[in-house]
Amino acid sequence: MKEEKKVEKEVNPIDALFDVNNSENIVLYNENDEAVEFEQIALIPLDSQVYAILKPTAKVEGVADDEAFVFEVVEDEEEGDTVRLVEDDKVIDKVFEEYNRLLDEEEGK
Repeated sequence: MKEEKKVEKEVNPIDALFDVNNSENIVLYNENDEAVEFEQIALIPLDSQVYAILKPTAKVEGVADDEAFVFEVVEDEEEGDTVRLVEDDKVIDKVFEEYNRLLDEEEGK
C-alpha cells in the first residue's frame, strides 16, 4: 500500500491575518530565514495603519512567555504585502492601549 504524504499548502500570512475564519497559527520567517510560529491575538486599526499583535507559540530567547509582538501590515504592490516588526516603544504602547480599550469596550456590551 502506497503511503500518502500530507502536503501542507503554505498560507500567505497577510491572508491568514485577515481571514476571520482562520484558526491556524501564522508562520513568519526571521532574519535568518527560520520559521517562527505565532498565535494571532488581534488586528488593531490605528492612525490609518493596521497592526497585528502576535504571540510566539514557542519559547523565544529574551522574551517572557506572556509577551507578544506588534507588527505593522505593510502594503506593497511590487513586493507583495507583508508584516514588519514594530520597534518604536511609543507605537507599541499606543497599539496595546487601543487593544485594551477595545477589550474593555467588548466586555462592557
